[in-house]
Amino acid sequence: MFKETAQLFKAAAPLLAKTTLWKEVRISSTHGGSSVHGHRYFNVTCSLCAKVPPRKKPRVKVDIPGLERITYGDRMHYVPGLAKPSFPTWVRDWNDPSHYYAPKEEEMPLHKEKSCFIFNQRTNALEGVRQALWLTKSKLTNGLPDQVLSLAENEANQIENQDERVQNAIRHARFWDTTEERPSRDTFCVALLRSLIHLCGSLQVSHPGLGRRILAEKYSLAATWSRGEDLFQVRGQNGLLLNSMAPLPVLAGKEEVQSTADHVLETFYPISPTIDLQSVQVYEEQNHTGFKEDYPYPHAHTLFLLEAGDTPVTLLPEQLRAKMIMFAFGNALARAHTLHGTKPGVLEQPIVVQSVATNGRMFQYVVFQLNTTDLQADEGVKNQVWVENDQLLYDFAKVRPLIKKRVVQIPPGLSGYKPETFQKFLSLYLHGAV
Repeated sequence: MFKETAQLFKAAAPLLAKTTLWKEVRISSTHGGSSVHGHRYFNVTCSLCAKVPPRKKPRVKVDIPGLERITYGDRMHYVPGLAKPSFPTWVRDWNDPSHYYAPKEEEMPLHKEKSCFIFNQRTNALEGVRQALWLTKSKLTNGLPDQVLSLAENEANQIENQDERVQNAIRHARFWDTTEERPSRDTFCVALLRSLIHLCGSLQVSHPGLGRRILAEKYSLAATWSRGEDLFQVRGQNGLLLNSMAPLPVLAGKEEVQSTADHVLETFYPISPTIDLQSVQVYEEQNHTGFKEDYPYPHAHTLFLLEAGDTPVTLLPEQLRAKMIMFAFGNALARAHTLHGTKPGVLEQPIVVQSVATNGRMFQYVVFQLNTTDLQADEGVKNQVWVENDQLLYDFAKVRPLIKKRVVQIPPGLSGYKPETFQKFLSLYLHGAV
């Protein structure tokens, strides 16, 4: 009986495979033999698993000059053997959204032949900082300026029980603000940054200038410029922005700014500077800071970026610093276009914007000074960038100890706290209010 059933299924298998999906299951019989049974999957059919048919190529109509085609257009009905007539496209006198046909890209009224390269929050620049320096026509200086670092060294500008309160902020983000054994980076990274900003804001009693600031979230930026023969634009949402009523003081004097004309920009030939940038058609070259003209806090102070939480992609430290430079430059350039228009030239009053990025453990600091909006040629005055990279706030924050071979390698709790990292964070926050 089992052998006859198995032979029947084997004979019908090719026919059944064309209609539905079958699965062979070998079941041992009570007589010591085995049989093959087919099971139908009613939830998956052949039409769902089949490949998409290739798109048909449009038939090319050939018009021979001097030779007219005989069609059945005059007879008002189909006639075998006669050609199909071609009628003009009927244009409705009213707007019908269900029958709207968009014009071709080349026929759009604001179409431009030159494409624009976009840098947004998803951009992962291959060359990192070097690519950002070329795009922004900037000169790099390692380390933060001395006039900024000296702010937190003064005891009058420090917080009472500063180290203890910073460590409590870290413990709050890593241990106290969750019921999980190990909180996710999206959770403790945001909590730590908010706590540090709130801790720095507690100095408002002794520094009233800190009260003339506000935090803005999910604002949209757009800044357009020409570099060489290409058009570039920085746009999109880019983190948490600290705005101020007054601009940041200039860091480099006029003599130092003029000396940047002798600096030679580094190239990375044969790699193109536009690599990893999105090429799109931009109809209007917009420049706006993301805020209205009568906004009481028009000046960008510090841009805070999170490696996890507010970004859809995870960037390496080199690419993260490039993103910090580009968006700090974009905020400064948009402000310059608002104040002085889009005509390129050297600014009499440079614009300074700061940026801080963190993953909840490591901090990156960038200070950008916009000296010129003439970015098309490599010659002339350059912009300036100060970068302080890979600053650890602490070494480890473990809920449970790390034990290897019965030896405690890393104790539980917070270990390896580095106070100098927070001092730099506090210096950037106090910049412009002291």
